[in-house]
Amino acid sequence: MTRPPLPPFTRETAIQKVRMAENAWNSRDPNVVTPAYTEDSQWRNRAEFLTGHDQIHAFLTRKWHKELDYRLIKELWAFSGNRIAVRYAYEWHDDSGQWFRSYGNENWEFALDGRMARRHASLNDLPITEADRLFRWSQGPRPDDHPGLTDVGL
Repeated sequence: MTRPPLPPFTRETAIQKVRMAENAWNSRDPNVVTPAYTEDSQWRNRAEFLTGHDQIHAFLTRKWHKELDYRLIKELWAFSGNRIAVRYAYEWHDDSGQWFRSYGNENWEFALDGRMARRHASLNDLPITEADRLFRWSQGPRPDDHPGLTDVGL
């Protein structure tokens, strides 16, 4: 199984890979997201260390049960060979209705088949009011005409 675009990345294919990842995560479906990673993919997400599809799927299931009405924007930061660095922000609320904007950076390393073999994420959460939200599209992929992070001033 391959997941184009494949490394080594050009600027254009790196941007494409970032948008494909953003769209998949905005599905909020672990069954859509998990296959983009190798079976032995290694993650660091905040203070959690995960390996493989079972742990990734369980993590994503927990994540989207907690982070309600999740909407994400990713932006290419840098790329070289089989590696991509992104910055991102996403908005969500908890079950009490408190909204948050989570800011982060990820470093990705890809296998030759285009699936992600390593993902290292660092992020933090900022409580916001509902009125402070910037990501207001319907559930699913960000519309093509919706501004990116730089364009909204993040």
